[in-house]
Amino acid sequence: MGKERTKLSESIFEAVATGMVEALERGTLAWPLPQPPMMDPDFPPIQPISPNSVIEQGLGILQMDRAMFESNLNTVVDLIVPHRMNLSDDPFAVHQKWLHRRVDKVAERLLFTIATDWLAQAFDQSAPNTDRWWLAISLINGLSTTPYGQAVHQGYHLVESIALAERPGTWHTQPDTGPHQLEWNPHAVIPRNSGVVAHDAGVEAARWLIEKLENDILERRLLVMEWARLLIQRPNLVEPLGLETLLLRRAADPEAEVAARVTLCLAKAIEHNRDSGLELAKRLHQRDETLVKRGMADVLTRMFRRLEWDAVPFLDDMLGDQDEGVLAAASSTVGDLRFLDSELWADTMAKLAHHPLPIVRRNLVPFLRDYIEQYPEDERHLLPLLWQDGDEVVRSRMRELLMRMEEVSPDHFAARLQDFKQQDCSLEPLWASFNHRRPERSQQWQSWFAGEGEQPTAPKIRPVLQSDMDDSGDLPSVKDAYELLDQELGFIDD
Repeated sequence: MGKERTKLSESIFEAVATGMVEALERGTLAWPLPQPPMMDPDFPPIQPISPNSVIEQGLGILQMDRAMFESNLNTVVDLIVPHRMNLSDDPFAVHQKWLHRRVDKVAERLLFTIATDWLAQAFDQSAPNTDRWWLAISLINGLSTTPYGQAVHQGYHLVESIALAERPGTWHTQPDTGPHQLEWNPHAVIPRNSGVVAHDAGVEAARWLIEKLENDILERRLLVMEWARLLIQRPNLVEPLGLETLLLRRAADPEAEVAARVTLCLAKAIEHNRDSGLELAKRLHQRDETLVKRGMADVLTRMFRRLEWDAVPFLDDMLGDQDEGVLAAASSTVGDLRFLDSELWADTMAKLAHHPLPIVRRNLVPFLRDYIEQYPEDERHLLPLLWQDGDEVVRSRMRELLMRMEEVSPDHFAARLQDFKQQDCSLEPLWASFNHRRPERSQQWQSWFAGEGEQPTAPKIRPVLQSDMDDSGDLPSVKDAYELLDQELGFIDD
C-alpha cells in the first residue's frame, strides 16, 4: 500500500468513524429498538442496555475489522471514480486529488455498505446475528436524513429487505438459471416464486422505521415519501406496511412539498385500491397550494385511465384554475374525455378554443385529427376558431392537417374552406405553404375558391407496379417511383 493510498485511507476512515458515531447517536434516539425478525432459538437475543452500548459496539467493530473496511473502500472507489483510465491503473493514484475532495461522499457510501453487511449477518438463515441487527437498524435510522442520494436508493432496498426478512441482494425477481450458465441443471424442477412474501416480524421493524421518519423533520418526511413511491410498486407490501394510511396522513401534511410527493404515488394507490385511492385524490384536490395542484394535474391522465368518470370533476376544476402550469397540464389531458363521451370532449374543445391563455389553445392542436375524424362536418366550427387565433404554432399544425385532408378527401377540404370563408378567415398562410409544396394543385384550389374554376377532384392513383420475377423487363423511372411514394405516404406530420 503506497504512502498516498495510506493517507487517503486514514482520512476516509476518520470520516467514516465520525459519521458512524453521529448516525448511531441519531438512530438510537428512538429507544427501545425493534426486536430482530430472525433469532436462533438456542441463543436468545440480548437487548442492548443503553444507546451508548450500541454506539461503542459499532465503533469497536469498525476499528477491529480494518480488513473489512479496506475491502469495502476498494469496492466503493471502483464504483465512484470516473471510468476514464486504463484497467491496469490504480484509481487511488490516478484520482487521488479527486477522491480527497470527495471524502464525505465516499464515507457516506461506506456507511451504507457497512449497514448492508450488518443487515446481511442479521438475516443469515443458518446463524442470524442479533447483535448486528441492533447495529444495522440504528445505523439505517441514523443515515436516513436526506430525501436524495444513497438514503433513497440504497435505503429503500434495506427497508425492503427488513420487511421481507431477507438478506440484501436476495431479490425475488432474480431469473432462473439458464442453459448459458454453469450451474444450470436441465432436469431440476424449481418452483418459481410468484411474488414477495412479507415477514411478520420484519414488517413490524420496517413500520417502526417508517414511523420514525414520518414523525420527524421535513427532510425525513420527504425521504419516507420517496420510499413509499418505490414500495408501492410491490403490491404484496402495500397492506402490511400500511402505505395507504401513510399516504392519507401525508396528504394532509402541513408542508406542501410533502403532499406534492404523495401525488407521485396516486396512480399506483388507485390501482391497488380504487376506493381508498379516490379518497386520497379528493384529499389532495382540496389543497390550495400551487405545488400540489400542479402535481395533481401532472397525474391527471393516469387518473383518467383508472377512475374514468370520477376523474372528470378534477379536470373541470383544473380547467378553471388561475395557475398557468395547472392549465397547461390539464388542457393536455382533455383528449382523455373522448374515451368517455365524445360529445362532451368536442364541446370542451370548442370552449377551450376561446381560452385567453395561448398554451391552452396550443394543447388542443394534437387532438384535431381525432376531432375531424369523428366530426368531419365540424359543426362547432372549431377549425375556423383556432385558425383565427393567429398563433403560428397552431396554424403550422393546422396547415399540415388541411393539406393532408385535401389529399384524402377533397370534398371535406372544400367544405372546410367554405367555413373559413364564412368566418372571414385569411387563407394566405395556407396558400403560401400550398404553393411551395404543390404549385399546380394550389392554383386550382385558389381559382375555385375565388369562383373562377371547378372544384378539384381527388388525383388518380397510379396502379401499383408488381414484379413478375423476370429481370428482362424495363425498370420504372426514379421520378415515377418518387411520385408513387408521395401519393401513398403523403406528408408525415407526426
